[in-house]
Amino acid sequence: MQNIDKYYLGIDLGTSSIKVSISDYKGKILLSESESYPLLMPNENWTEQNPDDWYNALINVLKRLNKEVDLSKVASLSFCGQMHGLVVLDENDKVIRPAILWNDSRTVKEVDYLNNVIGANKLIEYTSNIALCGFTAPKILWLRKNEPENFKKINKIMLPKDYLAYKISGVFASDVSDLSGTLFFDVKNNVYSIKMLEILGINPSQLPAIYNSYDVIGNVSDEFAKLSGLSNKTKVVIGGGDQAVGAIGTATISNDDLFISLGTSGVVFSSIDNYAYDKLGRIHSFRHANGKFLLMGCTLSCAGSLNWWFKDVLNIKNYDDEFENVDINNMNDILFLPYLMGERSPINDPNAKGMFANLNAIYKRADMTKAVVEGISYSLYDVFSIMKDLNLDFKEARVIGGGSRNKKWMQLLADIFGIKIKTISTSDGGALGAIILAMYGDKQYKYLKEACDELVHDKDIYMPNLKNHIIYQKKFEQYRQLYLKNKN
Repeated sequence: MQNIDKYYLGIDLGTSSIKVSISDYKGKILLSESESYPLLMPNENWTEQNPDDWYNALINVLKRLNKEVDLSKVASLSFCGQMHGLVVLDENDKVIRPAILWNDSRTVKEVDYLNNVIGANKLIEYTSNIALCGFTAPKILWLRKNEPENFKKINKIMLPKDYLAYKISGVFASDVSDLSGTLFFDVKNNVYSIKMLEILGINPSQLPAIYNSYDVIGNVSDEFAKLSGLSNKTKVVIGGGDQAVGAIGTATISNDDLFISLGTSGVVFSSIDNYAYDKLGRIHSFRHANGKFLLMGCTLSCAGSLNWWFKDVLNIKNYDDEFENVDINNMNDILFLPYLMGERSPINDPNAKGMFANLNAIYKRADMTKAVVEGISYSLYDVFSIMKDLNLDFKEARVIGGGSRNKKWMQLLADIFGIKIKTISTSDGGALGAIILAMYGDKQYKYLKEACDELVHDKDIYMPNLKNHIIYQKKFEQYRQLYLKNKN
């Protein structure tokens, strides 16, 4: 590795693994290392992780990186973190129980209580959002009811990436983008909602200090510097929730910018300059990592549906080979609902079921594969259509995630959405976004937009086939009706 005087570090805390990327002082990613950790599923619909598994994996990754790069020259670091997870510590800063993750759906009763007893309108008034199983507040209610002894021990409540920030710096902090997904943060007024804290039975002293995503909260502690190879002069920038930081990594920071993330879950994300919300709560109104606002919808089974079809059903490993057999201009009437784990945005139905419809003996394997990809894309377009109903105007979208590497899927997205689709030079917008926040926090750039313009580079562009778009519009309405007709 070449000798460089200054580096920047992006820490991407995911559900399956942690990935750390290091860049030079110009933001060019030089090296990345990752390490996976177990997902705990002690009961049906429960997903948990041990926060110390994240921490130990981070130390292991940094030790490996330190063999390639002198980490003492890292000027600052920042985070891109899985959202909504509940991490609770006792008065001795010990983890009380495994973290309850974003995709855990044990809180159906708590969500029903919040939306229908407290009332969805009240929740929107207090937080700008309605309750979902993924959010943090229902998890706190579940803990209070089902594990009262653990609830009594709580001294600190934090989100996953904030646990790492605390272990690294000793500073109990969070940021506005991640806190927006808790359902106890007042998005409009940028403070904790006292009404929601009363409902949950917690108090502000148990919660982290609030920062913007690009704020420096402190430095690497002496103890962590010795463990990791970093310097105690390395600045710690708090970073943000994975989607907001991914938006930074795709330059989705100006009004009406749009990006789509094709991960395990799928995300449609719009940056907006001024506060707005959906009165029906179908999509989320959050604070953005750029200091402004965003509207976002998350679908639960994006690449998850693709993995189910390719791995569990077709028993194949090479997705690209399977896509080679798909003709995206060959239209058929097969419909696929990708609700394999219920659905979040915009229908908020944990009991929604996946299904195929309109099967016929004339159809082949490639037709069904196309239907699966179409169904995933329709679930994303469903979110997009809500944003259009709120009078947002989009001409293009950048796409990140593993699916963005498949050219046929990108063209199909362009045709369904009816807008220009662009991919960027790295499919890993989260790590790049964290590095940009680290650089901005270190004052390498005067403006965040300047950093994004210089460091985010487009790769491929896909223009919509408007003839196909008209066909897909009609088929999308059939997709919506299929769900409504089969709703429990």
